[in-house]
Amino acid sequence: MRGGVGGRLLKPFGGAVDRGPPAVSPDTAEAPPGGGGGAGVSGTVGQPAGSAAADDPGRTLLTRGYLRLLVLSLGLGVPIAFASFFFVGLQHWLQHLVWQELPHTLGLGRPPWWWPLPALTLAGLILAPIVTRLPGAGGHVPVHGLGGEPVGPRALPGVVLAAVLTLPLGVTLGPEAPLMAVGSALALLGLRALGRHPADAPSATVVATAGSTAAISTILGGPVVAAVMVVEAAGLAGPRLTVLLLPCLTASGAGALVFTGFGRWTGLSTGALALPKLPPDTTPDAGDFLWGLPAAALIAVVVSVAHRLGERTHRWTSARATGTRTLACAMAAGVCLAAYALLTGRSPEEAALSGQAMLARLAEDPHGLPVLALVALVVCKALAWGISLGSLRGGPIFPAVLIGVAMGVACSGLPGFGAAPAIALGIAAAATVVTGLPLTGSVLAVLLLGRDAYNQMPLIVLASVTALLISRLRLRRRPATGPADA
Repeated sequence: MRGGVGGRLLKPFGGAVDRGPPAVSPDTAEAPPGGGGGAGVSGTVGQPAGSAAADDPGRTLLTRGYLRLLVLSLGLGVPIAFASFFFVGLQHWLQHLVWQELPHTLGLGRPPWWWPLPALTLAGLILAPIVTRLPGAGGHVPVHGLGGEPVGPRALPGVVLAAVLTLPLGVTLGPEAPLMAVGSALALLGLRALGRHPADAPSATVVATAGSTAAISTILGGPVVAAVMVVEAAGLAGPRLTVLLLPCLTASGAGALVFTGFGRWTGLSTGALALPKLPPDTTPDAGDFLWGLPAAALIAVVVSVAHRLGERTHRWTSARATGTRTLACAMAAGVCLAAYALLTGRSPEEAALSGQAMLARLAEDPHGLPVLALVALVVCKALAWGISLGSLRGGPIFPAVLIGVAMGVACSGLPGFGAAPAIALGIAAAATVVTGLPLTGSVLAVLLLGRDAYNQMPLIVLASVTALLISRLRLRRRPATGPADA
């Protein structure tokens, strides 16, 4: 989620929430982060900060200004959904062009092992001037999670260019963070077009968060996971949480409806996160829990270590010569992807990109890859993901989910450990570690598994809890080197 609800909502690994809003210049057109979100848009929605309605969330829900906010959220959700559809559809089309059509046109069949090297070098060359010269530096650095200040209209061109021109080239990141940035920027842009300028941080936060939620719901297949992110990331917001949640649900519900219907009408594919086919459902038994919980702990360690690599990469690239070092990191990620192809003799596309397609393949045929190939996929994907987290632009969640599922499937050959439980815990554990939100990780796993999730739910919940505790334990043992680390 955006960072407006009490600081960074999705701070990596569920770090402490900073609830103090920083100062912001009114002429920046950026929406600053702010406190609880109980106030509405000044002049059109909500009440003044000191009024009784602002202090009583129950009364706020019935004010004329807040009802206008819900109508505004409904109206913003529809155009944001259309924009998100074309944004993700264009990105998916370019990805298909680079990794399938172009190799066939050149007579290569599938992409050769060296394909990621020029592709990621080109991505670095494109991204370097974006992060050093354009407003907003191409969006949030993914190692910071999906949090941060809402992206305003001035930063929108850089975010779009960074995502559309580099992610299809094989960057090991997902589309969720740029999509949320586009949603928040379009929401604030729409608010400005209507002549309604929020005068305080919480007001801008509600509008920007509603736009982000509408956008992210399109790639997650519906508004439920996005709404759960709002609920969980807001922390102990109490009754005020409802004040923020209703505009987000309204915008994302309308956006998901438009997105789904328009996708069927056009026949265009967006590559949304989905598992069309799954292994035969089985009820977890003692063996699944015996192997599953240690597997969840191992997933937490691997994802945490890769994330730590991203933090080091970010410090290195931001210290000096950012453009040159961004290019170097993109090339290093390409080397990791090429190494996977060399080690396994398989297509580098399996380790590249966000991982949605590979995740569906593993779910459909868990035993299609040998264990050694799965191990190589985990190692090379984790290295490329860690490097990309601190230097390139994109979302952190989707690749982490593939790493978790690949590790779970690799362990599913153990006696008494089934493929369906392994996939379920892999999704839940990895998503929990990378977001720091165990409920969000559990709900994401449940939605991806569909009707098969009922039997797997106890293992999903316990895997999320185990992964969160292991990741927090690693954070606690990390030596503090400065105020930021502390």
